[in-house]
Order: sequence, then C-alpha cells, then structure tokens
Amino acid sequence: MRALPVGNGALLVEVSSDEEAQALHAELVRRRTEGSLSVREIVPAARTVLLDGLADPVRLAAQLTASEVPPAPPRPREVVELPVRYDGPDLADVAAHWGVSPEEVARVHAGTEFTVAFCGFAPGFGYLTGLPTRYDVPRRATPRTAVPPGSVALAGPYTGVYPRSSPGGWQLIGTTDAVLWDHARVPAALLSPGTRVRFVGAP
Repeated sequence: MRALPVGNGALLVEVSSDEEAQALHAELVRRRTEGSLSVREIVPAARTVLLDGLADPVRLAAQLTASEVPPAPPRPREVVELPVRYDGPDLADVAAHWGVSPEEVARVHAGTEFTVAFCGFAPGFGYLTGLPTRYDVPRRATPRTAVPPGSVALAGPYTGVYPRSSPGGWQLIGTTDAVLWDHARVPAALLSPGTRVRFVGAP
C-alpha cells in the first residue's frame, strides 16, 4: 500500500488489486460512520481510494501504511436486478472470443452475481466485477462515437451499463431499460460501490 498526499487536504491510497481497493473503501467508510475518521469524500477506483477533506493527510497516510486492511465485510443481502435483452451488436464477437455460442455468453453473464467495484466515466456508470478472468475481453479496436443508453457492455474484467448516450469502446452484448441515473431520485445513482447486481434475461 502506498499513500500519496494530494494538495493540502487529500490523500490518494494505492493498492495492488481491485479487491484490496474495495476492502479499503469498506474499512474507511466504516471508520467514518463510527466517527474515528473525519473526511468529506471517499472515492474508490480500480486500484486506488481517494480521500478528500482531511485535516491531516500526512498523519493518516502513516497510519494506513502501518496497518493491515481487514477483508471487506459480507455484502448486503439486497441484490439489484437489471432486466436485460442479450441483443448487443458485439455479442457474436464476444462469443467467438470466449469460444462459445452467443446463448452461452448470455447464460454465463446472467448466471453471475456482480459487485460494483467503483463508479465513474459518467454519472450512474458502475464498474461491475464478478466474471472469472478467463472471460476478460479487449475493448473494441475502434470505439463507437455514440453508444445507446442502456447498453450492457464488457471490457477487460468489467461489466458496465451506459446510463446515457456517449462515445465508448466497450463490447456491447445487451440492452436494459433500467434507469441508472435519475436526478429526481434519491439517491440519483441506482448503483453505488459495493452494490450486488444480477442481470435477468435471455438472448
């Protein structure tokens, strides 16, 4: 673990895997909830956690690097289910990359329980982990200039759902009508770090 001060009141903590980042994020949120950590924002990413609004980031950096991060606690029981149609334009390419049929891609994907590792790219976009590494897929060689909202996509070890139309280079395998971001909803984002997710559907 490495902790780097950022500006006057922030700290960027680097770890070696997304599992460690999730565990560190859970521990820091726990400390803030119990009152032993005063921080304005805790933002997880693939292998980092950013803390902003710290009174003494240097002191916290020393504490974190000298301690062991406990494993992430058991995930909450509630699972967000996202209806999906496995009708994406890249489904056949993903099937070929996996060496299976398109129907098997749908079966494997729908049979996996995902966890939101972190959020970013666009409001409401969650980076979901859960597929074994043998199912990693590369990004498209040529990104699309516009990906339709609700597109269910794969890239590397992640699954994601585009909350709105935007450019993107992920492999599109399906479509959902779920609303990922609604500013009139509290919270606005349907998915947040630590959320358990299942896709419900068929080809």
